[in-house]
Amino acid sequence: MAKTIFITGASRGFGRIWAEAFLKRGDNVVATVRNLDTLTDLTKAFPSNLLVLKLDVTDRIGSFEAIETAKSHFGGIDVLINNAGFGHVGAVEEVDEKEVRAQFETNVLGSLWTIQAVLPIMREQNSGQIIQLSSALGINTVPLMGIYSAAKFAVEGLTETLASEVSGFGIKVTIVEPGGYSTDFFGNNSLALSPSISAYETIRKDFFAHAEDQDSGNPAATATAILKLVDSETPPLRLLLGKTTYPWVKHTYEERLKTWESWQEISIAAHGS
Repeated sequence: MAKTIFITGASRGFGRIWAEAFLKRGDNVVATVRNLDTLTDLTKAFPSNLLVLKLDVTDRIGSFEAIETAKSHFGGIDVLINNAGFGHVGAVEEVDEKEVRAQFETNVLGSLWTIQAVLPIMREQNSGQIIQLSSALGINTVPLMGIYSAAKFAVEGLTETLASEVSGFGIKVTIVEPGGYSTDFFGNNSLALSPSISAYETIRKDFFAHAEDQDSGNPAATATAILKLVDSETPPLRLLLGKTTYPWVKHTYEERLKTWESWQEISIAAHGS
């Protein structure tokens, strides 16, 4: 049975790939973009089951209007995929206020507005699924991506809390955490770059050298995983994507546990009598 999928940031990357995968199997797709021309080809190929809407996800009123338009057009919304976002490279010392606000307004608040808009619809349906695109950097950190990680850590906390709040309404929630993929993440439209302070130049060179050398996954290969996630009766709270993601996350949590255990005596003493 066809589902109605609402995807933000569908002009390129994961959003575009997933939108096309849903369309090809006969689902209805509401794809939001900032430039309507980016999906002209898909609109021509799928005239009956694709609705393209112009949306800047930082616009709360616009997000509510887009959700309402989608509901009116297709009669409901089964799945919300919050994919819109962008990366940022800059040391903590380098980033300015405007850059930090842009990161959080898009990557955190941009998903919060669509969630708030869609929840009344899903509660009325007593069904629905919300998928939040986070990142392996929502669990791990690397130098120069602190603001991006901070935003993704916020998405993780927001979404995990949401899952516990809405499970009684028949709404399922999943955080998707990709590792490195060969998308246009490092392209001009997907990445902000802070002016560098000379003290961090070596770190910056190492960062980009590692980014070029990493074993990046094929973004097209994620489509099957997302289709299975949407079709699952018991989707996980977190879904890691890519072969390098689990080993990295596993190492991170093992190191955290070692540290917490080594300080446990002091932690317990801090409880008091």
